[in-house]
Amino acid sequence: MQVVKRNGTIVDFDQTKIVNAIGKANNEVLEDERATEQEIDDIIKDILALKKKRILVEDIQDFIEERLMAYGHYELAKKYIIYRYTRALVRKANTTDQSIKELIDGESEYWNTENSNKNARIVTTQRDYLAGITSTDITRRFLLPEDVVKAHDEGVIHFHDADYFAQNALHNCDLINLEDMLQNGTNINGVMIEKPHKFLTAMTIATQIITAVTSSQYGGATVTMTHLAPFVRDSYNRYLDMYKRRGLKEEECVKFAKEDVAREIRDGVQTFQYQVNSMTTTNGQAPFLSVCLYLGETKEYKEELAMIIEEILKQRIQGMKNEKGVYITPAFPKLLYVLEEDNIHENSKYYYLTKLAAECTAKRMVPDYISEKMMLKYKIDKNGNGNCYPCMGCRSFLTPYVDPKTNKPKYYGRFNQGVVTINLVDVALSSNKNFDDFWKIYEDRLELCHKALKIRHERLSKITSDVAPILWQHGALARLEKGESVHPLLHGGYSTISLGYAGLYECVKYMTGHSHTDNGKGKEFALKVMQKMNDKCKEWKELEDIDYSVYGTPIESTTYKFAKCLKKRFGIVKGVTDKDYITNSYHVPVFEEIDAFSKLKLESEFQRLSPGGAVSYVETPNLQNNLEVVMQVIKFIYDNIMYAELNTKSDYCQKCGYTGEILIDDNLEWYCPNCGNRDHNTLNVARRTCGYIGTNFWNKGRTQEIKERVLHIDNKDDE
Repeated sequence: MQVVKRNGTIVDFDQTKIVNAIGKANNEVLEDERATEQEIDDIIKDILALKKKRILVEDIQDFIEERLMAYGHYELAKKYIIYRYTRALVRKANTTDQSIKELIDGESEYWNTENSNKNARIVTTQRDYLAGITSTDITRRFLLPEDVVKAHDEGVIHFHDADYFAQNALHNCDLINLEDMLQNGTNINGVMIEKPHKFLTAMTIATQIITAVTSSQYGGATVTMTHLAPFVRDSYNRYLDMYKRRGLKEEECVKFAKEDVAREIRDGVQTFQYQVNSMTTTNGQAPFLSVCLYLGETKEYKEELAMIIEEILKQRIQGMKNEKGVYITPAFPKLLYVLEEDNIHENSKYYYLTKLAAECTAKRMVPDYISEKMMLKYKIDKNGNGNCYPCMGCRSFLTPYVDPKTNKPKYYGRFNQGVVTINLVDVALSSNKNFDDFWKIYEDRLELCHKALKIRHERLSKITSDVAPILWQHGALARLEKGESVHPLLHGGYSTISLGYAGLYECVKYMTGHSHTDNGKGKEFALKVMQKMNDKCKEWKELEDIDYSVYGTPIESTTYKFAKCLKKRFGIVKGVTDKDYITNSYHVPVFEEIDAFSKLKLESEFQRLSPGGAVSYVETPNLQNNLEVVMQVIKFIYDNIMYAELNTKSDYCQKCGYTGEILIDDNLEWYCPNCGNRDHNTLNVARRTCGYIGTNFWNKGRTQEIKERVLHIDNKDDE
């Protein structure tokens, strides 16, 4: 007889393990309650008499418990059950201990590449990871049901951010309401922060707010420079009054005040950029921050906002100095530039800003572009009005919402509750190409995701405003009273919760034999798959008044995990599981030859079916000397897709001074093409990996994906 262990391995039946287990339980009870040697021997004989070729270890243990109770040894059976449970805890604890050891030793590929914006060798990051390991352990053992844990482990679904789930106070991402906090004052660590009276002070306070807020959550955050624009005018008026008091002529007062405020904007933007990149949150990293640059958010302060946007773009083009004093591409903050009528046409008043944005993109990979035109078309609120607003951090978008108190749209101060992602590739492979089975399995998996999402929601619903005063009491997300529940903010559309998905391409490829980019059978099936998720989210929302929303998951490291799980479950399936990664969300696979404009046009249809968040990209060569092409892409984005970005290359080798593209060899190792340097510590590499720019290298799956990316723009004429 063979025994199937919990990890799936098969071993020969060993009766001594039964003798030892019952013997340890015997030692815990009185003598007249103990099992005799004859009874133990009979139990073993009865197990063998089952004459099974293979038996699960759990079935053996169940059999032993039943026989002990049949003999009347109820107390002994109880001790045996406790022993069995304790052993299960020990097994899980050993896994946790091993994870901690691997992290501390610094030799684990997983920890060294888990997040491309975290350096696992740094003590602050290690502290966050250690807390995360403990949280994950508690989450797995006590907070999630076994079917969710099992599905997560097998790569059937992914329960995101289990390393923060043990703390029921933490939510995912948000749009920080800086306007409320700066105009009405706030409180940080018990210190009252009153309304600032000049731009430089406001920018400094903004960075302190950002650090405090992002330390109280685990996802990305976004602020808008529109909320800082009024303080530019405050500073200008202060300078103007100062020169008037000195008795200068009117034109001199205006001239000097403009010069002074321009200098203050430079200083304020520089302070903001330095602070954001040098501060460390409780997550052990710089704040995962995006900054919105949207002229259309204001009429009164548009000129001041334009001045801020111009300075931000100029300083980002310059970059930030690394430890060698060389200007490189910083990872944060991500810039979100909104394309609109006032800046997209050559005769537009602010077209100069878009040209500056194009130069910045060509050199520093940001800003990313949001089309006001397309968002107004698709983001329709209950009043029938279109809305344009930024994503929360990387790509997570809120759903349209009208404040019942004002009957006006509201976005800043809102947030996302969390994400659970379905592995579409696993659904397809599990169906064995039977379409009836596919839709049945798909339905079951979606309901499993729904179950896991409700657990996220219910855990967050238990908290009060006291757990994170900066968020819930002092304006970042709300102005609740002390002790007040956040529960109402989880319903009625104020916040969202995300059904993520991954691997649409591989799913469609397996089921139809076509790519979802074929404008035929593959695309037709893909759109049905997408619509199904939207229909389920609508169904759940109507039942529970919770804003479920379909989300194109970035899965930075999970793309590798899913690929490994698929190989383990289904082996190598050509064109589906023969890589170390699966394709993010609805994206065209990285190796598929397609031009930039066709890619963006095609993906725009799928992006519309990802209302909870998505971002498209085009891979480009160095376009610093071909800004005309960048402008063509930007204008195409404006007319065709809600949110997109250009992935350029701007790397640096500290050993030889090479600037350009650091390459990847066939063994997935990074190297400088000029001097051959392979030392990660002296290579500055920046690549877009999940919406944000990563700078700390990646796991093998993601590295293979980066290596296989084809260019979507041909720049040969420029070479």
